Amino acid sequence: MKDFKKYYIIPAEPEEIYLALTTDITIRLWTGDLVEIDPVIGGEFSMWDGAITGKFIDLVPNKTIVQQWYFGEEEADSIVTIKLHEHKKGTSVEINHINIPEEAYDDIVDGWDDPYMSSLLDFYTEDGR
Repeated sequence: MKDFKKYYIIPAEPEEIYLALTTDITIRLWTGDLVEIDPVIGGEFSMWDGAITGKFIDLVPNKTIVQQWYFGEEEADSIVTIKLHEHKKGTSVEINHINIPEEAYDDIVDGWDDPYMSSLLDFYTEDGR
């Protein structure tokens, strides 16, 4: 199991980013794909045609999203913590993804950059902000 941590700057307020990560209609807009999401503690989600599935462990509006991502029968839960920090250029999005299975690590890390965060960045930069 491996861990990944990275910061991304998105030109939008933390409140906007939080909604973009927890509201089905907004997720559909920036992913261009169908999504199923129940943004409550214990609620499950599926994004990018089921490529990412899991459940919410903790939600602190406009600040923190903690998710468990499903990877089959792993001994440790794969946990994603997304922290939103105010930044002079919008929001610093801190991604901390722990317990990524070795065989999935490269794909997961690449996926965080593109399409996950690049799609979110494009959504806010093409929006005229």
